[in-house]
Amino acid sequence: MNITLAQAEKAIVAAKQKSTTIDTKMNIAIVDAGANLLAFARMDGAWLGSLDISIKKAKTARYFDMNTGIIGELSQPGQPLFNIEHSNNGLITFPGGVPIKNAAGEVIGAIGVSGSSVENDHAVAEVGAMAI
Repeated sequence: MNITLAQAEKAIVAAKQKSTTIDTKMNIAIVDAGANLLAFARMDGAWLGSLDISIKKAKTARYFDMNTGIIGELSQPGQPLFNIEHSNNGLITFPGGVPIKNAAGEVIGAIGVSGSSVENDHAVAEVGAMAI
């Protein structure tokens, strides 16, 4: 199962609305089930440096089918995934990446959001993922 472009666009619209509600400007990336970039939006005024971060958050969430914040907890010194961020040409292991699931609970892609605090990034990503 794979996310469609129409679903990805719906997720971006929902994420942009949430971002506007909390007065942030975000970069929003959607990857498909193969972790390939499917859709992207950079809100007017969003940090250019967050562009790559949002894409890597989406890919990281899809590679491991879990929120990037959870991977971050597991990758701290002394934890089982310590240094994992150096794999796969670089991962992002802080909040803002969330797997996207279909109605059956199957992972069909992921969303990555960057441009504010990690708490805001995660909140916006969750809204985007839940729009599907």
